[in-house]
Amino acid sequence: MFLRRFTIGFIFSMLMLAVQAQQDVRIQVVTAADDAAAGATVELVAAADSMMTRKASVDTSGHVMFMAVPPGQYIISVTSVNFTPVRKGITVKENSTFFRIVLQQLPGELSRVVITATRPLMRQEDDKTIVDPEALAATSTNAYEILEKTPGLFVDQDGNIYLTSTTPATLYINGREQRMSAADVATMLKNLPPNSIASIEILRTPSARYDASGSGGIVNVVLKKGVRIGLTGSVTVGGNQGNYGNQFAGINVNNNNGRTTTYLNLQVGSRNNHDKIMTDRRFTPDSVLSQDAFTVYKTRNAYIGYGLNTAISPSWDFSYDGRFSISGSDNRSSNLSMIREAGSTVNTKENRTTTHNHIDNYNISQSLNLKFRPDTIGSEWTTDLSVNFSPSGTEQLYATYFMIPLGGAISGEGDISNRLTFYAAQTNYLKKLPGKISLEAGAKTSGVVFHNSTDYFRTWNGVRTKDEFRTGSYRYDEQIHAGYLQASKTFAGFILKLGSRLENTNMNGQQVTPNDTSFSIHRTDLFPYAYLSRYLMKIAGYELRAYLVYRRTINRPAYEYLNPSLRFVDPYLVETGNPRLRPQFTRNYEANISVDERPIIAIGVNETTDIFTQVVYQADSSREQAYRTYDNLGKNKELYFRALGAIPPGKKYFFVAGGQYNHNMYD
Repeated sequence: MFLRRFTIGFIFSMLMLAVQAQQDVRIQVVTAADDAAAGATVELVAAADSMMTRKASVDTSGHVMFMAVPPGQYIISVTSVNFTPVRKGITVKENSTFFRIVLQQLPGELSRVVITATRPLMRQEDDKTIVDPEALAATSTNAYEILEKTPGLFVDQDGNIYLTSTTPATLYINGREQRMSAADVATMLKNLPPNSIASIEILRTPSARYDASGSGGIVNVVLKKGVRIGLTGSVTVGGNQGNYGNQFAGINVNNNNGRTTTYLNLQVGSRNNHDKIMTDRRFTPDSVLSQDAFTVYKTRNAYIGYGLNTAISPSWDFSYDGRFSISGSDNRSSNLSMIREAGSTVNTKENRTTTHNHIDNYNISQSLNLKFRPDTIGSEWTTDLSVNFSPSGTEQLYATYFMIPLGGAISGEGDISNRLTFYAAQTNYLKKLPGKISLEAGAKTSGVVFHNSTDYFRTWNGVRTKDEFRTGSYRYDEQIHAGYLQASKTFAGFILKLGSRLENTNMNGQQVTPNDTSFSIHRTDLFPYAYLSRYLMKIAGYELRAYLVYRRTINRPAYEYLNPSLRFVDPYLVETGNPRLRPQFTRNYEANISVDERPIIAIGVNETTDIFTQVVYQADSSREQAYRTYDNLGKNKELYFRALGAIPPGKKYFFVAGGQYNHNMYD
């Protein structure tokens, strides 16, 4: 507690010492027809020091923002294809921070236009880090590999993404949460082509606008939506080879006639990989179970993305986005199990289990978005509707051969059917007010419907019977209703943002086969948020900005954590969910510093209660049997330190290197 208070107090004191009158400069760039000049490049250069240069691209609303600009005289340069370049002087002061620039069409046709601009790999915008994945896509075969290569992200073998703490981050696609398990999310990302990603937004401490469930932060994958002028396209073919190989091919077509953009992305691929796991488990003081498992994963996938963006009027934009992906997996594993006395090399029991899983996964996503801009200073009202349908089916064949003592074989088959539907409707209103005040409010309702049915049969001595132990039927429904309000104010170089989010959670689980383990959870929680940012100083021409953040979050157990149906792993281990799991809550405190809009150093504290994690318990029926499940383990305090930088800094070619240290204290 003392360390956290001292650290936050020290950094806040340094912030107060560095107070200077900084301004946020907003520039609107439009054409003579009053259309937004999206994609135009704006350069801001200090008249007194040409080394103080900033560049940015105009967004789809025609605006660009430069944060924390010291008062003084500047030169603005604006360039865009087919328009006459503009260069003008401005003066930034307390009551003059908004500028409007009108571009004029070039007469005739240009033979060639070359625009050169530096695109940083990472940059900081308000409370999020934005990664440009173009350099990473060239050496990747799918979107999952791009995330694995993104500096500051850690992706484990189960598909979980980690940012700051040991709690996985929440994945968003185009600003929409993907309410799926980590394995399902990983499968979906592996079906996305690498060149379909426009940017990756990393929010380590999201504001009250976002769902409170992101205790580990949020990773938002923004997909391309065809912003090039005219009809353009590309074809991509690639692959890699190791012990097993991966191959992919794709085509991307965009058509933009000014106000309307249509796009189509197609991708097919094939993946083949494997894993080998060796374990030892002492289930009695003098007995050891050793297992050696080898699994080969073969997967084929196809993906299609399509959509439409159109400007209904200068103030209204409409977009439609659709995606469909399908993948088929053929997984085969062999698991050798041996039981022996501790210290002995002689096996008292030995058997081999083989499994063959044929899995079909589908994902259908449809979304509609409407945006309204009531003024020219950045106010906007957005409404978003989306639905995801993700069914999957698994056919499993398994057999266990008993060698010591010799006992023949037991075989069986299973049919597992899952149907997941996720829907969401949300609206957000951002109002820019005089005095550099921003008000933001919104509401959201979302739901998850999950159906699982599992049918197993067992064959012993040629007789096929129903396996009542593994057969089950399960249904899970979840509705979350939320509303939030937050405000931000820029003053004396500070950016202060305060907000709070109210969420009402309703969760119901029903299992009638093999027995009734129904549960129901209803609760309402409040989640405050505080954010403070401040320009510090310049070192060697680079701008330093500091951030202080406080946030309270919730981590609800996923449906696979709650599902009590039993799933066969091997003769000694089954998997099952725990419907009695409680949600875990986390309080996060973080202080970080960015250089030239690139985050380089951060220190923070996470305090978590009612932690749930994966555990293995010994069954009551037999000491040899165990079951793997999830349980609430207690509370945890986590201190973390994160650093990221370029080697060598400031050069044309460089390596990005980073590191993170986490110290966890469990109770």
